[in-house]
Amino acid sequence: MSFLKKSPWILHYAATSCNGCDIELLACLTPMYDVERFGIVNTGNPKHADIFLVTGSVNEESRKVVENLYAQIPEPKAVVAIGACALSGGIFRDAYNVYGGIDKIIPVDVYVPGCAARPEAIIDGIVQALGILEQRASERKRQRKLVAS
Repeated sequence: MSFLKKSPWILHYAATSCNGCDIELLACLTPMYDVERFGIVNTGNPKHADIFLVTGSVNEESRKVVENLYAQIPEPKAVVAIGACALSGGIFRDAYNVYGGIDKIIPVDVYVPGCAARPEAIIDGIVQALGILEQRASERKRQRKLVAS
């Protein structure tokens, strides 16, 4: 994580879900799992976020919010879809108002399966997203050098 000048910040959005994955995600912040030991900070402001965590499936109302939040997160950014609903729509996929998983709306970098996804799997997904951020930051740095020369 040499490119990061600050701790990586995560933004969590709970789309239409049963809240099972949300509870497991909040468990990651408790002393038992303590995701903050990696220097990760939970934020409510998309302009400060590096990693976008999304739980639940997408419907018309949540689609607009997901797109808006994704657009506000500065580059480089990574998106983590957590749980079966975020991956494919889960048990709600056949509902009339559900588009499906998050990847129907925004590009997803890491998929964390499960119903509900376990905290260990969520932490592993966040760590994978940190690796993706590292790659994207080094690519941007390389492109800037090419443009400058």
